[in-house]
Amino acid sequence: MHGLIVMSHPLPESLTGAVARQLAAGLEQSGHSFELADLSAERFDPRFSAEDVAVHLRQAVVDPVVAAEQARIERADALILVYPVYWWSFPALLKGWIDRVFVNGWAYEEMPDGRIVRKLGHLPIHLVAIGGADLRTYARHGYFGAMRTQIEHGIFGYCGAPVRGSALLVPGEVQDAAGMLAAAERIGRAVFEASPAARAA
Repeated sequence: MHGLIVMSHPLPESLTGAVARQLAAGLEQSGHSFELADLSAERFDPRFSAEDVAVHLRQAVVDPVVAAEQARIERADALILVYPVYWWSFPALLKGWIDRVFVNGWAYEEMPDGRIVRKLGHLPIHLVAIGGADLRTYARHGYFGAMRTQIEHGIFGYCGAPVRGSALLVPGEVQDAAGMLAAAERIGRAVFEASPAARAA
């Protein structure tokens, strides 16, 4: 099985980068392959342009850069997003990647009669968010629930992609950076544990 890890952080030596690499190590330990896509290092342009609007309206074909990202996803048996929490959501770079890549006609299809065809039912999603606030803050304000509604339901549910895991790694009394990295490795080892394809292999 093959996992695509998409990381969004401007600093490769960041905790986000370390979490992504430990998750990849967990995948390898379980006998799976992976590709690590560092959107910042690859200089992905997240701006949703007039050309992207034309693609959404089915008046143009996707940009080759976007087509390459879609092909990367199509090669994967699971998509794992690793990102820091900025303003209780994705970083703009990762959100722009989703805006441009998960397009009408590929991730979903708007039909003339108003129906939505969800086209990514075959793609399991795993979310790994790295937060700066403690869990009490997330619980007190309902931030994690709001993030899950926006991301899991609003984005991936709309495309039909099942969210198989949603982890929030935050500092606390019992979880320092080393604990967060150990958790990331465990997540990597478990990505394909519940996969029907993995059980059949």
